[in-house]
Amino acid sequence: MAQITSKISVIIPAYNIESLLEKCVASVATQDYPEGLLEVIVVDDGSTDNTFAVAKGLAVKYSNVTVLHKENGGSSSARNLGIRHSTGDYIGFVDSDDFVDPLMYRTLLEAAIKYDADMVQISRDEISEDGTKLPDVVIPPKEPTVITPAEHLRTLLMHTGDASFCTKLVKRAYFTEDMMFPEGELNEDFYLMIHMLSRINKLLILPQQYYHVFYRTGSNTRRKKEDKDYFPSVFTDIVRNSDVALNLVEKRYPELLNVARRFGYYQRLDYLLHIPVSKMTPDNSFYMEVVAYIRKNRKNIASNEYLTLKQKSYLMILSTFPRQIRSLHAKIRGL
Repeated sequence: MAQITSKISVIIPAYNIESLLEKCVASVATQDYPEGLLEVIVVDDGSTDNTFAVAKGLAVKYSNVTVLHKENGGSSSARNLGIRHSTGDYIGFVDSDDFVDPLMYRTLLEAAIKYDADMVQISRDEISEDGTKLPDVVIPPKEPTVITPAEHLRTLLMHTGDASFCTKLVKRAYFTEDMMFPEGELNEDFYLMIHMLSRINKLLILPQQYYHVFYRTGSNTRRKKEDKDYFPSVFTDIVRNSDVALNLVEKRYPELLNVARRFGYYQRLDYLLHIPVSKMTPDNSFYMEVVAYIRKNRKNIASNEYLTLKQKSYLMILSTFPRQIRSLHAKIRGL
């Protein structure tokens, strides 16, 4: 086994997560990796519970843990602060309600060096609150797989790839001031990923499921069934980001144009299938723009080879009678 000389910085943004933070931080701080070459930065994002106190206690317990504190500004601003304070050759991220396998960062770093890859991705699994393993969101490859940045972008636009930076190890040099997480937005990983891809040499995807997502009810996109009128802003952000992706593809990856158009249609379909009927009103300008966009592109939707027949049918019906169809859809699902 080659001697490890590269330093890794792992950034953990934390907000009101006192009960889960220790498990997360401990899983990173006690990695099978030289302690002096593993920097764990916990960024408390203005928590109103005991998260900051818990984090400070963990910094005492683990010599490689540093704690930063800031006013609440969201996950992106917390990550960006951590990046600016990092000193590693490579950077990784872990969400504070998740945890990782003890071998994760050694495996990622050794693979990055072996394959000369600027970005390496580990596979992930998802665990429910009762401890059961959920179906894989992204199917792990059977063996280490190298793909080009354009190929990875295509998987993201087809919803088969993983945009998360939490499953990645990336060379620190790529996190420049013009290549940071967008602040005040959700779906921030996707936004940064599609822009960073134009700078890296390749992406290596590993089969080991070493990143463990804890599926916690009440987080940004995990809606509680009883909250009938709750509509996470992530659903508007995914539509905005689909337009960003389309503009980027038009400039840099014209061969992916129809895939990017399909992505925009699909994201708008996802928006319409989740927006509460109570918010489907003429004074909701964003909702009205989504419907108008689909109506304007009916011919393109019908001819797009990457949309399924079911998706095309839903888009056509929803663009014609959006509120009525959604009301019927809600009744059928018992919402």
